[in-house]
Amino acid sequence: MARPKSAFHDLKRDEILDVAAQCFARQSFPAASMNDIATACGTSKARLYHYYESKEAILFDLLDRYTQRLLALIGEAEARAQRKNLNERDALHELVRAFLAEYETSATRHVALLSDTKFLGEVQRELILNRQRDVVAAFTRFLRRAYPQRVTPVNQTALTMMLFGMINWTFTWLRPGGEMSYSAFAEEVVTLLEKGLG
Repeated sequence: MARPKSAFHDLKRDEILDVAAQCFARQSFPAASMNDIATACGTSKARLYHYYESKEAILFDLLDRYTQRLLALIGEAEARAQRKNLNERDALHELVRAFLAEYETSATRHVALLSDTKFLGEVQRELILNRQRDVVAAFTRFLRRAYPQRVTPVNQTALTMMLFGMINWTFTWLRPGGEMSYSAFAEEVVTLLEKGLG
């Protein structure tokens, strides 16, 4: 009978994924090697292979867990909106806040999602892309419900992508501990949605 994997094993995997995401963001996925990741983890390459058979396996686990987390945030936002009896606009605003709070602590994972999905095998890549599409579809639903007069079948894709354009690339310029916090930026996004720049 196979021995069950311990919580320590999963904890170690989480640590490896954190370090690997940093390596991929710093060096790029193609340039980072298993040896680079092992060194950054403070372990041997042989020990790293105990957890992952390849760099591609690390990337897939990283993106698999991260996209599941993003979908879970959507489910949590919907549940919170129901529990708090929020109106549709406040529900969208809560979703924006939740995503930016996540982005604050997972910038390197987000870089991997936006830059490295193309390096996965076809089946794995399609799974991750489908989850990204699910995230976009959920944001579109939230937007449509929040602003039914403004968001139409003709412009809903453009407006959803405009919102993602505001929040998805924060890792390139918004720094934890910088002049503006992620939570303050979330409030700017919410204000822009509600009032525009006027």
